[in-house]
Amino acid sequence: MPGGIMDKLSDPQFILEHNILTVLLRRGLAYSTQLGEIVMLIRKSAVAIFRRPLDLALIVRQMEEVGYNSIPVVLITSLFTGMVFALNSYEGFHRFGAESLTGTVVGLAITRELAPVLTSLMVAGRAASAMAAEIGTMKVTEQIDALHTLATDPVKYLVVPRVLAGLVMVPILTAAADFVGIIGGYLVSVKLLGANPYVYVNATKSFIENWDIIGGLIKAAVFGFLLGIVGCYKGLTTEGGAEGVGKSTTGAVVIASMCVLIADFFLTKILLD
Repeated sequence: MPGGIMDKLSDPQFILEHNILTVLLRRGLAYSTQLGEIVMLIRKSAVAIFRRPLDLALIVRQMEEVGYNSIPVVLITSLFTGMVFALNSYEGFHRFGAESLTGTVVGLAITRELAPVLTSLMVAGRAASAMAAEIGTMKVTEQIDALHTLATDPVKYLVVPRVLAGLVMVPILTAAADFVGIIGGYLVSVKLLGANPYVYVNATKSFIENWDIIGGLIKAAVFGFLLGIVGCYKGLTTEGGAEGVGKSTTGAVVIASMCVLIADFFLTKILLD
């Protein structure tokens, strides 16, 4: 080995800094700190939401960004998800002579899980990253410091409109995704695979309850709130110029997607009890 590497391996400080346990402890402390900061941001946002006045123009603009501009990607994703799920379900049930259950399974899967989760993941990739990039750029160019100078609360001005937009628009997108996904399943099952259209529609209507749809919309509202919080948090904590903005954007998508998947498990457990 070269002498430089041997010197490092014999240095107690180098060994301590690169010890696996030390690295894990540091990572754990960093994640705990981030979690605490996110909780504090949630608390500040909850207080700011009920503090007047609300800037409706900012909220509407963010609703357009989060909701309206996400419609194409959400509907295309939902349509082909319903089609693929119906194709696989029909082929599987055909082995047991239970093709009539395809509509029920597709409907339940779309409304309970696939529509809210996939919609939220699409919005995370599109809108949460945009939130982090926009606010991160403001942070590194000291525009947020300027807001403080003007006695403007950054949480009220930047975070609240985005959180409310996610809270309202993600359930609306999910409702549209429910409809389009079920239509996609119908098209594949009836038009492509030759299933009985009456049996398909009747089975879908008979076994899907209102609570299945409502539960999915509740999930979507929680996911939308989390997406807004994570996107804004990563933007507000951006450091390091343009490179930092890129890292915050990537981090927002990763963390928001993980939050959606983790929250989905706990919400499913709560809603099914």
